Amino acid sequence: MKSADWIDAGVLPPQRLPSGVEAALAYLEQALGHVVYRRWTLADLKRAAPSLADAKHAHPAVFALLLEHDVAIEYWAQGRLHLAAAGAAPSPDTVLARVLHAHRRRFRHLPDGDTADAAGQRGEPIVSAANEGDGAVTPAEATLDAAAMQVVDMATLVALSASRSSNPAALRAWLTRAGRFMNATTTNSLGVTDDARALALFLRDRAQRSPHTLRAYRTELRRLIGWCEAHRRGPLSDLTRDDLLAFRQTLGPACSMGGTPSTVPARPSAARPSKPPRSDAGRRRALAVISSLFRYWQKTGYLVINPAAELSGGGTARMTWMPSRILPARVLAQCDTVTAGARPPAISVLVWARRCAIWSLYRFAGVRLAELEWSAELGLPRLSVEPDGTTAASKSAGPAHGSSGATGGQWTLHVRGKGDKLRAIPLPSRCAPVLRDYRVLRGLAAEPAPFESLPLIHSEKRDALGHSGLYDEVKAVLQAAEGTVPAGDAATRALIHAASTHWLRHGYARTLVVDHAVPLPVAQTLLGHASVQTTAAYARTDLTQLRDFVEGSFPKKQIAFARDD
Repeated sequence: MKSADWIDAGVLPPQRLPSGVEAALAYLEQALGHVVYRRWTLADLKRAAPSLADAKHAHPAVFALLLEHDVAIEYWAQGRLHLAAAGAAPSPDTVLARVLHAHRRRFRHLPDGDTADAAGQRGEPIVSAANEGDGAVTPAEATLDAAAMQVVDMATLVALSASRSSNPAALRAWLTRAGRFMNATTTNSLGVTDDARALALFLRDRAQRSPHTLRAYRTELRRLIGWCEAHRRGPLSDLTRDDLLAFRQTLGPACSMGGTPSTVPARPSAARPSKPPRSDAGRRRALAVISSLFRYWQKTGYLVINPAAELSGGGTARMTWMPSRILPARVLAQCDTVTAGARPPAISVLVWARRCAIWSLYRFAGVRLAELEWSAELGLPRLSVEPDGTTAASKSAGPAHGSSGATGGQWTLHVRGKGDKLRAIPLPSRCAPVLRDYRVLRGLAAEPAPFESLPLIHSEKRDALGHSGLYDEVKAVLQAAEGTVPAGDAATRALIHAASTHWLRHGYARTLVVDHAVPLPVAQTLLGHASVQTTAAYARTDLTQLRDFVEGSFPKKQIAFARDD
């Protein structure tokens, strides 16, 4: 393979990998922050340390293998570092190809000769070299920019249309039109003139907060597209307010607030629209997505009007929400016992260490499921470690609080939450040994280096474990804990069986707000809530704290009542 045919889209500006396999492997090692391919001999091992004894201490596995073989190879595969003799290890070309494939979201295969063709197939203008001096975009830059837009796969959007009987090719043609409200003047800041590309830009800018958000947005947009097909309306930039009110009526009576029911009759069609959402929350979400789309289009100048203004009004107040999916403290302690116990014989040491690390992060950081999914563009989530004694609190805490030379260090989890908000979550010291063990078993340093760009949780099949894999690992711990509950305690078994990752987030929030009376603004920051009212809702799950506050405000006294004689 030609390494120069690959482009690193994770740096600004994007650049091609150097020619030659060895140079490309060295580039990847620097870009990814870990060893990709390293060849060891005894001479190399001696040069890596002041003495052979120091080299043996620093690289014990390599030293042991070199006692039996002339050459040892360290190589990266399936999210961790492997070690093998030269004859049993894959070739450098194979390792390079596998790493590039594992990080295919960052590294794009783009040969020089295919640049113009790739751009032309997407319907983008091809700029010649003669035009490049006047601020024009070169073909390579145009292709890279288009690759960034491909965060949303429009082909998938068409193929998974809400209308089962629709023709994908016809639907794609339907999407690439523009309606009467599309703004063709220079005030159109999106710079596109059809709904398909305007929709892709909307999803790229507004729905990349998490995979769950993108999936929900696509579901609701497919629902609207299916309705338009069934009623022969559209394109999207041609819909009127009456059209959207008629669509709202199909979602159910709960969404009929704040507007006059539409009298526009439905047109007959062979297409079958998608089923309406079953819950009030689902209906409100559908209208919120549609409203967000048209609001975005009007603000960016793609539309001259916003037909969805006030479409989603009348929603239930947030203060009525109350978290109910919370595991009791005794049940959480029972689950902690599972991860602190012996490894099941059927599970490998590395997989068990990964499971314990995942459980610790969800249990003691209160993160959402999607917040532990790896983003190569942002290098998040990631861990950082600061030495002990950097704060007055840590100095006064002393070794009794779990800080020592062997297990010291203050660990912090950095994640991207809803609304692309970044937050740093301090981890309790009990997480550090679990995370260290997992990193060492992956072939990494026990503590992450500053600005380490490496998936936090590895996968055996690709670069990082996705949301389904993360969810399954947490459920595995819960299922193991369920098996330890006595057969007669059916209520606890049912509770654990229904629990998921978000239950751990609710439990984390309740521990902060109710059990330890953490100030609401502090808890809000740790949880990443947009509104402090959401954080305050956890205080309503238990009256114990409120009762203590009232009792302290009105202490019990002997009150003498005056009586009329």
